Amino acid sequence: MADTTGRTEQKNATATPTSIRLDRGTTDADPTAVRDDLAGRSPEDLRVVAVTVATEAARHVRQARAEAVGGVGRLDVEDTKLSEVDPVTAIDRSSEGLIRRRLRELTDRGAGPDAVLGEEDGGALADTGVTWVVDPVDGTVNLVYGIPASAVSIAACVDGVPVAGAVADISHDTVYSACSGGDPVVTTGGVEQVGAGTVPGTVARSVDRLSAALVGTGFSYVASRRRAQASLLMDLLPEVRDIRRMGSAALDLCSVAVGQLDAYYEHGLGAWDHAAGSLIAARSGAVVFMPPLHCGHHDGVGILAAAPGIAGDLADRVLGATFASSEVHP
Repeated sequence: MADTTGRTEQKNATATPTSIRLDRGTTDADPTAVRDDLAGRSPEDLRVVAVTVATEAARHVRQARAEAVGGVGRLDVEDTKLSEVDPVTAIDRSSEGLIRRRLRELTDRGAGPDAVLGEEDGGALADTGVTWVVDPVDGTVNLVYGIPASAVSIAACVDGVPVAGAVADISHDTVYSACSGGDPVVTTGGVEQVGAGTVPGTVARSVDRLSAALVGTGFSYVASRRRAQASLLMDLLPEVRDIRRMGSAALDLCSVAVGQLDAYYEHGLGAWDHAAGSLIAARSGAVVFMPPLHCGHHDGVGILAAAPGIAGDLADRVLGATFASSEVHP
């Protein structure tokens, strides 16, 4: 039930699903080791698949938008999801169709392809083996309006944890990727830069106080949760350098990875919004508190990725409550 601050159905930390902590240590493994739970592949093999498919899907989205509206203009909205301000376009659907087809082609090793959980066409997390968690367009509102901040996000997950992932920035021909035990990779125009601490701007480890932190966040498409998020933001804003809201959770997480943000938090994401970006940020040196992949928008669980020097302080401030909602799309 909502209180006077608008924080809907707040729950204390003891009732919140346990977050999964990701960092360089907890995501360490031999990136080249062939593993049974990966069907005889290595995490690096899966990273390459994720990069390949995300790159192709991002190219498709760019071309489809250009064909639909030319250089400028708004895309048509076909449908909505959580509310009337949460749009779906034909490009979201065609992008996911391409991703699913390419994942079938690249992962069917004779015993059937890997499972896929996608934002538009659904699916489920497999009990064993790899599930690909897919967002065909993260930042659809930006795509509709022609704002250059949207991405394709693809993650290979095992036992509820991402082991490889790629986030393709649709407008800038840049792909961020990582795998368990491997260094992060930033690919721009086909040229790779590899390595935590060598990729320019990788997580700003020197940030150790909130007053010097540039923090990204995002807002729900459900009105009651927006009120709750606004209340939390009002508490936090006077204590940080500034706030950014760019409209793509996947790109926000990658912005933490490369040092363009010192932290990012949000409540109520779907697994497809954060699975790939969470691993990329963690392998870049950030501390990430990730919701379990079975948590959805309605659970209102928080995610946080931050430079190590401010992660604990921010976690105390933004992860102590969930903003669950019983509101559904009419």
